[in-house]
Amino acid sequence: MSFWLSLLGYQAVWFIAVIGASHGVAWPAAASMLVYALLQLLIARNWRADLSLMAVALLMGFLLDGALIRGGLASYVAGWSDATLAPVWILALWMTFALTFTQSLRYLQTRLRLAALLGLLGGPLAYLGAARGWHVVTFADPAWRGLLVLGFGWAMATPALAWLARRGAKWSKPATRTTVEASA
Repeated sequence: MSFWLSLLGYQAVWFIAVIGASHGVAWPAAASMLVYALLQLLIARNWRADLSLMAVALLMGFLLDGALIRGGLASYVAGWSDATLAPVWILALWMTFALTFTQSLRYLQTRLRLAALLGLLGGPLAYLGAARGWHVVTFADPAWRGLLVLGFGWAMATPALAWLARRGAKWSKPATRTTVEASA
């Protein structure tokens, strides 16, 4: 997937997920994430690395957004019947975001400090946009506490995903003649 297709695809999934959640449904997020992932995996250099990134991002979403919920700092619409778990639509966004690290956000693989800064600022801004624009996230008063936790969480998650994507890229490089000869 090209840089622009990856970026636009992620943004499309984000809007579909948030708009679906604003109508009380999570399936549009899951469906659009699956379409985006399938397209990316079909052309991926290393689909195993992409699947690993998605799994790690899923865990990160469960942990960070679940902690916000359990800590009483945020609540989400279109969630599970167990209100302490991160909703499907937010987890779909985490997994879609992870796939951008092998495409549109590939440049962050070697710029981990920049990745941390973008996570620190971009993560809370995305949630704030979802909260104010579509009312799918509600922050407990004062809202800055939840946004601060999000900022720190995303400041750790973003470079971690970039680093993992870089490691996955190293694994997927084909063996060269000198590498094969050196091991013989």
